Parts: sequence; C-alpha cells; structure tokens
Amino acid sequence: MNVKSHHTIEELRSLYHIEKNAKLAQRIHGVYLASKGLTCPEIMSITASARRTIQQWVHKYNEQGIAGLKDKPRPGTPTKLPRNKEIKLKERIETGPIKADGVSVLNGPAIRRILEREFGVLYSKQGLYDLLHRLGYSCLCPRPQHENSNPQLQADFKKTSSRRWIQSNQSILTK
Repeated sequence: MNVKSHHTIEELRSLYHIEKNAKLAQRIHGVYLASKGLTCPEIMSITASARRTIQQWVHKYNEQGIAGLKDKPRPGTPTKLPRNKEIKLKERIETGPIKADGVSVLNGPAIRRILEREFGVLYSKQGLYDLLHRLGYSCLCPRPQHENSNPQLQADFKKTSSRRWIQSNQSILTK
C-alpha cells in the first residue's frame, strides 16, 4: 500500500503511542504499519481490522493526514419538539398543572399528554425523559399535595389523633 509522507515513520510511531483516543490510535497504528511496508493481511492480523477498513484509513490519511483519521461529528436525529418551542414547554411546566391536565402534579405521562395536545408532538417514554433532562429537570419531584388540602386541618388532626402513628423504638427484626 502506498502511504504519502505527511509524517515520518518515527512521527507516526510517536503519535500512535501518545494518542489518548483509542480509535484514533488504532487508525494511526494501521497507517504506521502500512508506511513501514507491511501488507494488508499482515496489518489485519496485527490490528484485528478488516481489509477495507485499513484501506480506508490509508486513503483518508493520504488525502488529509491525521485529520482525516479523526471521527467526524454525527448530527443524529433532529428533535421532535423544535428548539424554539422548548422555552414555551419549560414555561408550561413551571406554571404547574391546570384543570384540563387532570393531575395534581405534573409527571411524565402528564407532560407527554401536554406535548401531544398543546405542541402536536408525540414522544416515547425515554425520549420524553431525555428531553426533560436536557431542559434541566430531574426525575425527582416533591410529594404531590391535593389541590383541596388544608394545612391547618392537617395540623389539627395531628394534634388530636391517637399516637399510634408514631414510630416505635422497638426493632421489628428478630435475630
């Protein structure tokens, strides 16, 4: 295989040894071995890579040098909810549940219904939680409190109820 001399053999060897990215180091190693004059089957046995893969490494190195061996960014699938609408979703979550939501606290399924009803997008369960994480929310939430609860009545109940609800000091585990 013909390898262009972007770097000397010793430079490739040192680049291979100091590279922290394992994939890039393997690619540099393959080019280094090819520049030393090893055949493709010999490089295949040393790097445990396919023939076509090694040929692609050498081709990319010949065209662009070490930069050609680096991974290119992979854009991935675009989000279902446009980025400009994420702010509106965040505001909607911050305002809390409304009567139409039918819940006292917004949870995953309730937010999923909001996304479908108000924003016209349908997320999978994991996709929803990934979106919420990206927006800065965690999966922890405070205990829900009923909309008609009365803190004063609850405090009065605690004062007048029997003390059976107080935790016992005695361990329930037997030895």
